[in-house]
Amino acid sequence: MHELSIAQSILDIIVSNVPEDQLHYVRTVSLKVGKSSGIVPESLEFCFMAITAETNLCQARLNIEKIPFVIHCHTCGLEQENEVGSALCASCGSVDTTILSGTEMQFSEIELDEVA
Repeated sequence: MHELSIAQSILDIIVSNVPEDQLHYVRTVSLKVGKSSGIVPESLEFCFMAITAETNLCQARLNIEKIPFVIHCHTCGLEQENEVGSALCASCGSVDTTILSGTEMQFSEIELDEVA
């Protein structure tokens, strides 16, 4: 379950970017996860909740945006969402394609409650 190590990395990023006395204000951590990234969003959320349960981050939740698997065909020029992992152009059958999205995992935002 590599989601546990990813959750730990997310925790490390939060701790290194939010002052310790403001960690309890963290409410939402936004991520972009590609459908072909190998990450199971539900498992990642579970792992994150487990490792933050008894910390100042116990109120924090992940907001995971699922990014579709998209390719660009160099033969016919079509840009299309494809079945996860398939780089074959559905229009012309070419394998001369480039993956544009769907394999990434990006940390995009840490949202805090208003600091009093």
